[in-house]
Amino acid sequence: MAPGTAGAQRDHGSDSGYSRECRTPSIDRFQQWLASGEGATVPATGSLLTPVREGHGRTGYTARVSFLNAEWHVVVLWLANQFEAQVDLSRSAGFRLTYSATDDVYLQLRPASHWSGGDKWLTLVPSTGGRTVTRFFSFRPEAWTTLPELGKPTYSFDSALREARGFVFVGKTANELEFRGLRVHGYRPPCL
Repeated sequence: MAPGTAGAQRDHGSDSGYSRECRTPSIDRFQQWLASGEGATVPATGSLLTPVREGHGRTGYTARVSFLNAEWHVVVLWLANQFEAQVDLSRSAGFRLTYSATDDVYLQLRPASHWSGGDKWLTLVPSTGGRTVTRFFSFRPEAWTTLPELGKPTYSFDSALREARGFVFVGKTANELEFRGLRVHGYRPPCL
């Protein structure tokens, strides 16, 4: 494994290992759900993780953020739980996201070599009207696009999959977002 690269740990379709959360707050072992400070959000910066009571007295976590105003907002998820790491998702079929949103938002796939800027491959994460739903998002290239307002990437979608550093949620409208689950096919995040 190359330095700064997180190995894609395969779950081979079994959820048994996924149910074990990290010792520190996480959602399906993803520990770094972050408000970036770009756009007016609540919270403005830092972790989005909030404890929630689950069955049998257990505590789980959800990631909550409010987008305020009609401006671009940015929320970051580091796929390997640290900024310096990247993940090869080229063999993954996609991911299953459990979330609620009061308006549409986009999810950008940001590679390590082209982290900054808005010119990224993205997919629409549709509004749920505030209801919690679980949806599957494919990594088929035709399921991903660009927004003229943000620019077109100078790299291929396949290269972004091979060196994925993070998922970045971006939106230009007021929105109430909550993330309750994320399962990436063929990948299990390392706990830090």
